[in-house]
Amino acid sequence: MARNITTGIDIGTHQVKVIVTEYGKNGNGNMPKIIGTGFSQSKGLRHGYIINQNDTVRSISTAVAQAEKSAGIRIKKAFISIGGVGLEEVHSRGGAVIARADSEITDLDIEKAIKDSEKKVAQKIANRKILHEVPLQYKIDGQKVLGKPQGMRGSKLELDVLFITCLEQHLNDLISAVEDAGIAVEDVMASPLAGSFVTLSRAQKVAGSVLANIGAETVSIVIFENNIPVSLKVFSIGGTDITNDIALGLKIPLDQAERVKTGALSGAEFPQKKLDEIVSARLSDIFELIESHLKKIGKAGLLPAGIIITGGGSGIATIEDLARAALKLPSKTSSGFTSGNNGSVTIQGNVRDSSWAVAYGLCIWGLSTDEDGVGIKLAKQTGGSIVGWVKQFLP
Repeated sequence: MARNITTGIDIGTHQVKVIVTEYGKNGNGNMPKIIGTGFSQSKGLRHGYIINQNDTVRSISTAVAQAEKSAGIRIKKAFISIGGVGLEEVHSRGGAVIARADSEITDLDIEKAIKDSEKKVAQKIANRKILHEVPLQYKIDGQKVLGKPQGMRGSKLELDVLFITCLEQHLNDLISAVEDAGIAVEDVMASPLAGSFVTLSRAQKVAGSVLANIGAETVSIVIFENNIPVSLKVFSIGGTDITNDIALGLKIPLDQAERVKTGALSGAEFPQKKLDEIVSARLSDIFELIESHLKKIGKAGLLPAGIIITGGGSGIATIEDLARAALKLPSKTSSGFTSGNNGSVTIQGNVRDSSWAVAYGLCIWGLSTDEDGVGIKLAKQTGGSIVGWVKQFLP
């Protein structure tokens, strides 16, 4: 009997992380078991996009080789994430006349309405590729619909759509780098969404929450309501900026500054008060950007499940208190993985913190056969290029 194995590769600006999972009787409920991990320092990337292809290929190859050794298998294909400043949301609205004679709405009508909404933003997304299509709101003959419209009757269907896009060149470069490392790309997902599979529970997504991933050079946020992503944003600021501030403020080398930031290095020569001021100032900048975006989309102070902070920068001791004060929302750091339904999941192996969430989330996405269970409907183009696929979220 063939083993049900999948691999997720998270290619970040600071690190490349690879997780190999197997879905079977030894997993955690619906969660696949991690059977191998790989890690390397990223080279050749800036703010999430590739600036040196050869360096990036070597970084990917190193992490993949580690994962192959620990899993005891040869990795031939993988699901990958794309992040960085090239990610951008675009909102649109489309409509379609119901095709069937009995006026019953089908998937075909929804697809036609989405295509119509895509045409209306064609100029706005020039040089960009649509990664995900998320229907946010449906109307039938001008009346709002709660839930899915399939099976209902009417003469015209309208919908509001969130398109999550990336720069096409960034996507092509990323796929090329992975393929040059000898790995076939099965599919691509925006990294903030991949991370949400294992850092947010269903209850948090339904109530309303913002997941903030503080990476090395970027901070990405994705906002959920009613179990669907309603907004996504990436900021050109990250943990490296905090490290640089500490190095300048305390007049210490960058490697020491990084250890001071994470609490691995302390002492009388590093005045705690001054350190707190340095870190707080930069974190305040980050939370001001998040607050500004929440105000823009009308969600400031209105997310009952609050902000959940993940990524390499989430280990700063005071970050929860600063986020709570700045955003006036419940605040917590993601210390482990969630099953998506109930509680946390115990993970075996070298995956000790939520910085592995994107790679693990990719595996869950890749192994999932229950589209509604993860909130995604797969719509791959059979026989087509990987660049041509589309993922469609369902409310």
